[in-house]
Amino acid sequence: MHEDKKQFSIPNKRTLHPNNRHNQLYDFEVLINANPELEPFVFTNEYGTRTIHFSSPEAVLQLNKTLLKQYYQVDDWSIPEHYLCPPIPGRANYIHYLADLLADEKGAMPITGLDIGVGANCIYPILGAQIYNWKMVGTDIDEQAITSARKNARTSDKLKKHIDIRHQKNNANIFEGIILENEYYHFTMCNPPFHVSENEASKGTLRKLKNLQKEKPNKKELVLNFGGQANELWCNGGEALFIKRMIKQSVAFKTQVSWFTTLVSKSDHLKNIYKQLNKLNAIHNTITMSQGKKQSRFVAWKF
Repeated sequence: MHEDKKQFSIPNKRTLHPNNRHNQLYDFEVLINANPELEPFVFTNEYGTRTIHFSSPEAVLQLNKTLLKQYYQVDDWSIPEHYLCPPIPGRANYIHYLADLLADEKGAMPITGLDIGVGANCIYPILGAQIYNWKMVGTDIDEQAITSARKNARTSDKLKKHIDIRHQKNNANIFEGIILENEYYHFTMCNPPFHVSENEASKGTLRKLKNLQKEKPNKKELVLNFGGQANELWCNGGEALFIKRMIKQSVAFKTQVSWFTTLVSKSDHLKNIYKQLNKLNAIHNTITMSQGKKQSRFVAWKF
């Protein structure tokens, strides 16, 4: 494949969930009209397609701000420097597939969900509230992320009413201290830290950047230019151990949650996840999601 094509092509979005608003290529004329600050980052590539450099954090940040404003009526969204800047189409995909999972529970309104590791961006609660009018609770161990998430959840009267952000003060706990007595959630969701160490996270970032730009990424600039804090990108044992811990702790809250769910970035981990769920006699399902050539998945379980 030609290197320029790697840099400039926009992923085929047609395989997103049918209800995802981002199934078509971006209309940058409409987006720039919604947010003029996006315009300096938009260019026409050698294939005659208007796009942005997806390897540029500032370009992606402005694109996210624009998508949230244009399609989800969210103004003044922001994140602190160096925090994870999520791709909106992929995050919306998780929300839409969750809605499918909850189809049988639509009579039990309002739907209430819990986002484990909400992050500074607060993106899942925002999308859940704006797309499906869900009540959302978001939790995180990072105090600065909590402050930022609360700020993003207060950008409109609707979000203030639909989103509650809670600080998890005990790093060992996932649900305890967050799910309160007599509370009930139709689902929990999570995008767990998937690397086992900072070194592995850096290598993964370098691989990603090489796919997005011609120039070899500068390792010295890696931390400065690529979003993501320690707890967002890696943890002891990585994704596998985090999900194992989540499954074990979910048993204590089985009467307060209908569906527990988590993204699983590495399909190699599924075998052990299924083994643990079967050992606990949990009902479980794996939902596969696509975005162009990229595949992702989340595992859902209940007791």
